[in-house]
Formats: sequence, structure tokens, C-alpha cells
Amino acid sequence: MNPDQIVEGLQEDFVMCGSGPPRVLLVTHYFPPEVGAPQARLSETARAWAADGLDVTVLTGLPNHPTGVVPAAYRRTLRRVEHIDGYRVVRTWLYATPNEGVLLKTLGHLSFMVTSVVLGARSAGPTDVVVVSSPTFFSLGSAWVLARLRRARLVVEVRDLWPAIFIQLGVIRNRWIIATLEWLELAAYRAADAVVTVTEGFRENIIGRGIPAAKVHTIPNGVDVTRFRPDPEDQRAAIPRIRERLGARPDDLLVLYIGAHGISQGLVFVADAAEQLGREGAPVHFAFVGEGADKQRLAAHVARHRLTNTTLHPAVARDEVPSLLAAADICLVLLRDVPLFNTFIPSKMFEMLAAGRPVIGAVRGEAARILADAGAVVVPPEDPNALAAAIKALSTSPRRRAQMGHTGHTHVVAHFNRADLARRYRDLVLGLLPAADIPHPRSRPTEACDRKTVRAPNPTARPSPERGDVAPSTTQHGSAASEVSA
Repeated sequence: MNPDQIVEGLQEDFVMCGSGPPRVLLVTHYFPPEVGAPQARLSETARAWAADGLDVTVLTGLPNHPTGVVPAAYRRTLRRVEHIDGYRVVRTWLYATPNEGVLLKTLGHLSFMVTSVVLGARSAGPTDVVVVSSPTFFSLGSAWVLARLRRARLVVEVRDLWPAIFIQLGVIRNRWIIATLEWLELAAYRAADAVVTVTEGFRENIIGRGIPAAKVHTIPNGVDVTRFRPDPEDQRAAIPRIRERLGARPDDLLVLYIGAHGISQGLVFVADAAEQLGREGAPVHFAFVGEGADKQRLAAHVARHRLTNTTLHPAVARDEVPSLLAAADICLVLLRDVPLFNTFIPSKMFEMLAAGRPVIGAVRGEAARILADAGAVVVPPEDPNALAAAIKALSTSPRRRAQMGHTGHTHVVAHFNRADLARRYRDLVLGLLPAADIPHPRSRPTEACDRKTVRAPNPTARPSPERGDVAPSTTQHGSAASEVSA
């Protein structure tokens, strides 16, 4: 049986109705309340699209990243449907596992690939465009099936080059596995109606491997400039308490790293810089906030070297990030010294710049160019001496730090405002649809349509999702209502 026959066999009855706003299904393994850059980007994009009149549904798993622990409110359920910020979220069961170990993480990713279709397809409903965000790699498979089921356009969003980065990091070495994953990766790009990357380096890489240039678009990461801003008045009173919580004394220069503690960041070299400054007696305190596969190694390194000027802290809720950034004197952006990372842009750096914080980036390539344009200091990756020297130089110049913060904020507002980028992305998605199917972006249906059940809808018909398993939303912006539906 070929893939088309499999898809035809999976197709179910649909509910048809008249025209309405374009329907977008966003498929992602990671989503709030999980904390992280992908979660922030996707949730803010969904919110912006919904505000612009699109009918947005997010299909994701039960939250568990990075600890592998599902919150109590989400346990003992196979599926949950929520309303958040004007869009729907359909969550399906998956194998929850900590962000450690390739085998267990792969099982978790594979489980969502299956349950997103088996448990989520009917609740997600018909759609005009399926947008899938990678990583994780295996979500591409479920999105392809859902797009075929719904006879919808498919957009593949590439935030990391999988499996290439794991090959360069040495995580995957088996040449047969590598060849299979690369074949599947290119098959996904070929099957997509559009490929969206977050860096020009990613775009060049994909085009260089035979994907037509007209099909590949770059929409960079950005930041919600209304959430991250310099010297927010509502956070001033809390700053001394936050600094104390992070381990800094009143006169210390607080250097903050907040984000993933993974194999891509190389956090141990920051601890080596902390040790060097500690030996010199510099009043500098280093705080690491976050979780990840490399955190245990970092903790062991800090303990082994008895670093009294370094503290490690768990990940915080997304709403706490702006206040932590406001409390820092210097923020760090890090990537390992790996060639492929020249094409990567850590999205946390946009939040730091928008918050008006002085930033030191231990990065190369595209990220280094953006940081330099934003007035940040750039040092070579994994070079503790260079990092220590940069921190020491900034520690004696409050005026320079203030100027860096102002320049960075101005640059981000001009070039990386997420609201502007979401509109560019929306226009790209709508451009995949026939012009006759696109109402005014802010139009919304005013009354329910007459319903009738049909089989295998015509590609040009405009189906409306069955929503019998979802309670009507009465929530306001920023809140959520949910219902266990299985």
C-alpha cells in the first residue's frame, strides 16, 4: 500500500460550512507552559495570527519539557483542548522523558508523531494550511499526514538543522542512521509547499542541497518588545530581591546566563571564566538559570573547582524572565565552537537586547554579526580568557554598559519586533492559498453555518472543524480555559 492509499484510508467524515477566516494548524512538540525560545516564538506567533483574524489551532503534546514531568493538571488524560489568547490548543498524550539521552528523547518524539495524528486529528479539525515547527524532527511526519488528510498546504519551519547539528556534535555517528535521517529531512522539504528558516545560513544550506530557492524563506526570530523593555517601572522594586536570590551581593556585578543548559552551549567554559575572575578577586557573580542535558556536568564542574562566585538555578516560568533580565548587569549568549553554529542565532539574545541589557556573545557567524550591529561585545566561543577579559572591562564602565543597553534595544525594535515578523509570516502563509479563499485578514464569521456531514472534502471546499469536544471559550487575553476530552 502506498502513502496516498494510507492517507485515503485514514480520512474521516468532515463537517462542511461556508467561507470563514483562513484556518491554520500549527504542529509543534514544544509549547507553553513549557519554557524556552521555541515555545515563546510559536505562542506569540499564534497569538498575533489570531489577533489578525486567522483561525489558529495549535497541536502539541502534554507539557513536560525539559524535566520529563507532566504537571498534575495534565495527568491521567489522553487529550486536552484549551482556548488561549484567541486560539485553540489541542494537547495529546506522549511519552514524557527528561531532556537527556538520545534514545529516550527519540521515543518521546516518536510517540508524539503517532498520538498527534491518532488522538489529535479529529479535535484539530479541518485546516487550510499546516505549519510544522522542527525540531523535533519527527513532527514533520505527523504534519505531512495531517496535511494530506485535510488536503491542506504544508509549511515546514526549520529552527535547527536536524540531523546535521547532532552529526557535528558527535551525538549521531552511525552512517546508515545519518543517511536515513538526511533522506527523510530532504523528503520533508520537497513535500512542503514552503520552507521557512530563521537564519540566512539555514536558507543557504537548504538551497545548496537542491531545494528550489523560491520555496525557502527566512523569517528570523524576534521578541515581543512590549514584554521586554529597558528599566521597567513595575520591576524596579523587585530587583534587589531577585539579585539576592541569584546569589549576588549588593556590590557584585551580576553576570546572567538564562536558557537551555544543553550540549550546544558549552557552559563549562563560562565557569572557567568565573574561576579566573574569582582568583583575581573581582566582585563578579555568575548565575546560571535553566535546565538541560549538560546541567549535571556544569554542576559537577562548579563543585569540583569550589566556585563560590557561581550559582546554579532551576528554570523559571516565562513570565519571570523579564524581571531576571532586568536584575542582571551583563547577559551572556553562548554557542559551542562548531562550524555549523555559524548559521545559528540563539533567540534569547533578542530578549536580552530588547530588555536593554549589555550583552556579551561568545558566538560566530550570523549571530555575531547581529550582536555587533546591536552594540554588543563579541568574543570567540569557548574561550574563557577572552570572556573573562570582556567582563572585567565592562565591570569598570557603567556608562558603556548603559550605552550598550540603549543601542541594543533600539536595534531590536527596528529589526526584530516579533509583531512585524508575525505579519510577514502570516502574509507568506496566506500567499499559499487561492486568492478567492482569503477574506480580509481581520474578518471573522458572524454566525454559525448550516452543517452537513460529507466524505473526503473537495480541496477547494472550506470545511469547518468539529468542535463538540471543546467548551466555548470565555477567556480573556493571556488566560486559558481547558477541558479533558479523552
